[in-house]
Amino acid sequence: MPASSTRARLVAAAFRLFTARGFEATTVDDIAAEAGVGRTTFFRSFPSKEAVVFPDHAPILGAVDARLASASRDSADLALLEASRIVLDNYLADGDVARARYALTTSVPALRATESANQRAYQQLFRDHIRRWITPVDGELADDLLAEVLANAVVTAHNHVLRRWLRGTSDDPRRDLADAIGAVTSRIGLDAAAHEDTQVVVLRSRRSFDDVLPEVRRLLAD
Repeated sequence: MPASSTRARLVAAAFRLFTARGFEATTVDDIAAEAGVGRTTFFRSFPSKEAVVFPDHAPILGAVDARLASASRDSADLALLEASRIVLDNYLADGDVARARYALTTSVPALRATESANQRAYQQLFRDHIRRWITPVDGELADDLLAEVLANAVVTAHNHVLRRWLRGTSDDPRRDLADAIGAVTSRIGLDAAAHEDTQVVVLRSRRSFDDVLPEVRRLLAD
């Protein structure tokens, strides 16, 4: 978002007022006046006061979707890391605004609810792409469960690293994210390893099972 844009001015004005007055005490009119624009201009940029706190959610979600969509089963681990890094890098770029947002979401119930909804959107996006990568092995229920678990684990790993950075306990959040996502993907595979080398071949033959069995055993032994 360019620094000179109306949206950027509104976001900056909103966070100045939220910090000085508190979220509940700040009105849309206050934000518009602080940014030097009218109320109508505010609502052309944002649908609500809450939306100013999360101004880039939609474009970031779109960028994550595009990165995951470009991946295949073979590149899934890298895609999960790079998609998570898109989100983290936006927080790091926001700097003090990201820390102010964190303070708001921990103290304002309405913003916590919005943040939770945003997080569910990320989880669903990761889940849908992971489900696309999974090799069908144990049936639809098992595959859906694995996709759900892995998506939640990736988002949780990202949020764990993000909170450490927001609290000032992570000196290298990008490295920490790589370690966290690596730990998740190494423990939860995208398909069942026990099935990777198993193939079932069905052939028709006039020979009896007892005649064929010794040859099958010989071939398997080779």
